[in-house]
Amino acid sequence: MTHITGQVTIEAPIDEVFDMVADERNEPRYNPRIVRAEKVSEGPIGTGSRFAATPKGMGAKGEMTLEIVEYDRPHRLHNVVRSSYLRVDGTLTFGEIEGGTRLRWDWDMVLLGPMRVLSPVLSLIGPGWERRNWVGLKKYLESGSAGR
Repeated sequence: MTHITGQVTIEAPIDEVFDMVADERNEPRYNPRIVRAEKVSEGPIGTGSRFAATPKGMGAKGEMTLEIVEYDRPHRLHNVVRSSYLRVDGTLTFGEIEGGTRLRWDWDMVLLGPMRVLSPVLSLIGPGWERRNWVGLKKYLESGSAGR
């Protein structure tokens, strides 16, 4: 298992940051590694909401499902991500700070099946990938693109 943590400060209101992240359909806007995301459950976004996402270059074999298992707006999301090759279980916490929001991530990641042999690589590159994802969110929200 690989444990990945980090944080980023985003100059945007906590509600805006939380809502952008909670709706997985937004991720392709700020994470170039995700090419498609759709909501596959009924009802408003909250505990039990499920999404399907496709990572770049992976096609159908890379399809991931994300389920929100805890939704405490605007402070905490606990998500579980599953695919044929990966399982991620972790939390995102959102703290209101002067001038914006502090977003923290805390993930446990496990590669599955034949991909397990790459676990040491995940430990090395996973933290950078995750940081790039959330810095992408920061740039997206701070650029004003979210309001367009």
